[in-house]
Amino acid sequence: MIFANPTYLYLLLLLVPIIGWYIWKIRHADASFQISSNQGFDAVPISYKVYLRHLPFVLRMLAVAVLILVLARPQSTDNWENSSTEGIDIVLAMDISSSMLAEDLKPNRLEASKDVAASFINGRPTDNIGLVVFSGESFTQCPLTTDHTVLLNLFKDIQSGMIEDGTAIGLGLANSVSRIKDSQAKSKVIILLTDGSNNMGEIAPVTAAEIAKTFGIRVYTIGVGTEGEAPYPFKTAFGVQYQNIPVQIDEETLRKIATTTGGQYFRATNTKSLGGIYAEIDEMEKTKISVQEFSKKQEEYKYFALLAFLILLFEIILRNTLLRNIP
Repeated sequence: MIFANPTYLYLLLLLVPIIGWYIWKIRHADASFQISSNQGFDAVPISYKVYLRHLPFVLRMLAVAVLILVLARPQSTDNWENSSTEGIDIVLAMDISSSMLAEDLKPNRLEASKDVAASFINGRPTDNIGLVVFSGESFTQCPLTTDHTVLLNLFKDIQSGMIEDGTAIGLGLANSVSRIKDSQAKSKVIILLTDGSNNMGEIAPVTAAEIAKTFGIRVYTIGVGTEGEAPYPFKTAFGVQYQNIPVQIDEETLRKIATTTGGQYFRATNTKSLGGIYAEIDEMEKTKISVQEFSKKQEEYKYFALLAFLILLFEIILRNTLLRNIP
């Protein structure tokens, strides 16, 4: 048991002078009269009320003490536990350029990629996983974390058009490397998913791959899109119109990134094959990471407040019935 406001416990010291004042008062408050002898009272039985006459005061002091405990806000103690678990550190680098809205994967490339990646995250509960998104620019949507509930909530917020359009593969990869390079895990992995070729950014994809290799990071690259052409929605004055556009994935660069870092390149032409790719990656080596688990604090003051109320109620009933004083 701990207290959120332990300084209020010092108020318990006020009970000492109050008790002292009560003792002084009862010693000087009794009336006295002189008689020749009290022998005639010896046969009179002593009422139980004589023994209980101080009970209302004791109950009131007890109620005050419990109310002070309520002010101090008692809480159940935190249960901290350090444990080791198997896992690796993974950064998902996802292309969110406008071309990811093509509907050769259902409902489109971006949503299909999000759904499959979410299933992958749910299947690896002990891993540190982060999320980087890129198009013409790149930013970190979620740093490495084992709190996958937060990660998945941030995953849902990803939309095409969040940042400048384009495909800066090198910038997205470099940003991912910066997020994982200081990890202490034995296995550090980046899963880079894109449906195009690098056309923006100051960092070349191969240069970013060389940086990843320096830090012992393996990069698995995934090219998303069917062979040939894919239906793409265009907004017009007459509503959404579909037009087939050519699928242009720089597979040579993606293979070189994977080869340079000791990873693999995959091509996903439909949602099922994309799921299979993540399943293959799921078989990678694992390493131990330290996890600190804890349980939330539980407020316990309501039980003390109820106890204080019952004590006060009992004291009031006694003072006005069985132990009532006649002035």
